[in-house]
Amino acid sequence: MSPEKTSKRQARRQQMQRQQQRQRLFVIALIVLVTSLLVLGVVWQNRPVPVGEIITITPLALPNTDGLSVGDADAPVVIDVFEDFQCPACKSFTENIETLVIENLVATGKARYVFHNYPFLDGDSVGSRGESDQAANASMCADEQGKFWEMHSIIYANWNQENQGAYSDPRLQAMAQSIGLDMDAFNECFDANKYKEDIQTDFDLGDEMGVSGTPTVFVNGVKVGAEGKIATYDEIAQAVEQMLNE
Repeated sequence: MSPEKTSKRQARRQQMQRQQQRQRLFVIALIVLVTSLLVLGVVWQNRPVPVGEIITITPLALPNTDGLSVGDADAPVVIDVFEDFQCPACKSFTENIETLVIENLVATGKARYVFHNYPFLDGDSVGSRGESDQAANASMCADEQGKFWEMHSIIYANWNQENQGAYSDPRLQAMAQSIGLDMDAFNECFDANKYKEDIQTDFDLGDEMGVSGTPTVFVNGVKVGAEGKIATYDEIAQAVEQMLNE
């Protein structure tokens, strides 16, 4: 073989080797880039979600709490209240009327007060994981640890309009932590939506009783207040006295 042909062949071989080396470097660089993007994606997906400020509460001293009810289990009158935690009227009712009802009608032994979850603002399907459903979910998981009413209070204390992130999962979890819940147990319950069926049962009961909005109040099964308006304390007290006198 002539020196000229040998030289050309060597040059060609070297050219091919350089090309293969460039290809290998390109593949390695591509693998590194893809791996880096995947890692960044996982980090981004699992980054801590800021919860913002959580308003803390001082737990109220409530008489004879038992789950979602307050008062003597043998009281002659039962006050049933259906609420959606996202409902602004429910927040107003809780802060301005519920406290008077418990102080004057429940603590005195005249009535027992029972809360019912009615998360209608997320639609008719309970368990949609919207803010109303998740607030109800959180309240029931708090009840599992005997702290429904503390969770009830802190949820309303942190209300900030409908579907604006006030009841995002991280915020509800932060609220649960602030009232001293066992967070491992709470998160397991919360993530599993463990009490979905119980919430659905209350929702169905509300439909059967004629709930058309929240809050809706019943005294011994009789709806109190004008349609579309919040029942006043005076209306509830009058209905209780009427039942006591029958």
